[in-house]
Amino acid sequence: MILPVVVIGAGPYGLSTAAHLKARGIPVRVFGDPMVAWRSRMPAGMLLKSTPAASNIDAPQPGHDLIDFCAEAGVRRYESDWDIVPVEDFAAYGQWFAERLVPELEQVKVVSVDRSGSQFAVKLDSGEQFRARAVVVASGLSGLARMPRELMAAAVDGPSATGPISHAAQHRDLSVFADKDVLVVGAGQSALENAVLMAEAGAKSVRIVARRRGAVHFGDAPDQQPRLRPESPFGRAWSLYGLTYHASYVRSLPAPARHYLVRRVLGPLGAWWLRDRFTGKVQVTDGRRIVRARVEGGRPVLTLGGEGASAELGADHVMAATGYRTDVAAMGFLGDGLRTELITSRGAPVLDAGYGSSVPGLFFTGLPAAASFGPVMRFVCGTEYASGRVAAGVDRIG
Repeated sequence: MILPVVVIGAGPYGLSTAAHLKARGIPVRVFGDPMVAWRSRMPAGMLLKSTPAASNIDAPQPGHDLIDFCAEAGVRRYESDWDIVPVEDFAAYGQWFAERLVPELEQVKVVSVDRSGSQFAVKLDSGEQFRARAVVVASGLSGLARMPRELMAAAVDGPSATGPISHAAQHRDLSVFADKDVLVVGAGQSALENAVLMAEAGAKSVRIVARRRGAVHFGDAPDQQPRLRPESPFGRAWSLYGLTYHASYVRSLPAPARHYLVRRVLGPLGAWWLRDRFTGKVQVTDGRRIVRARVEGGRPVLTLGGEGASAELGADHVMAATGYRTDVAAMGFLGDGLRTELITSRGAPVLDAGYGSSVPGLFFTGLPAAASFGPVMRFVCGTEYASGRVAAGVDRIG
């Protein structure tokens, strides 16, 4: 009996990896709700920061790019760097990709994965249990939201969309903030776009709170990119070109350098098209760190330190748009034995050139792979680099 390879996750990385495994004739079972994070954990009205060229889910055969979906679905064609892709259309593209290339996708949750000799024992929430020859973890951002510890200390019942403190990943409908005063902690695209969408939805006031002075800034429009530098999905720059198309070289760098690249390159920066919507509508308090947070009468209050004397800011709600962090300890479906065997670096699995971990047969792709392969793994276009290599790595284990 030929045991299947299990792919956990049905976002861009899971779907792309599954398609490449199938193209090699490898039996595969894929588990997850297709594009669920894009459909239910992104704010309505959000636009992708990525250009159309950087938003393709990689497939082993032509005909499955975003532009192909547009042509078949009869929606607006997204093809130039000036075209901005709504999250709803991108989610529909991912579902179309799944229907065409991974139609056997099982919308069942993987409860646990444990070692069983040289194989893996997999248990589903349907009650089914079976063995697999390999497991690819492509679970995306689920359970990896990063919250400042000061906010966590104040959110006694945990961050919640309906409570005084939340994480950006917990919101879909931002119209609930109409007539509210909101503080948004962070300075990346998620923070800036959520702030704009809340202001446009009728919030009484919206204020960005950022630790670094001058943290809020925006990228250049396509016609303002330097012409004498190589193109990449993220703009024209030698560093971006190298990190996109030669990600394997990142693995040879010392761990501190790799983590620095993931944190700083392609880091907090608003999209060029967001600047006009932001200016004059969202207030900014930067150069201030959160010293303490508390909730008084149901309203959160932040005590800020930094330049000059401390200050306090109160609001009806505080949203942390502080990104995500890789931590295999937060992947509850991995058995204790597996997590103990995994060699990690700052919570992320250390991977070989084929995306294999220190546990033979256990692979990681997407965000968990960024600590080994660099910041391109945080973006959809990273599927082009990763998926074929993952499939080849799985194929080699026999």
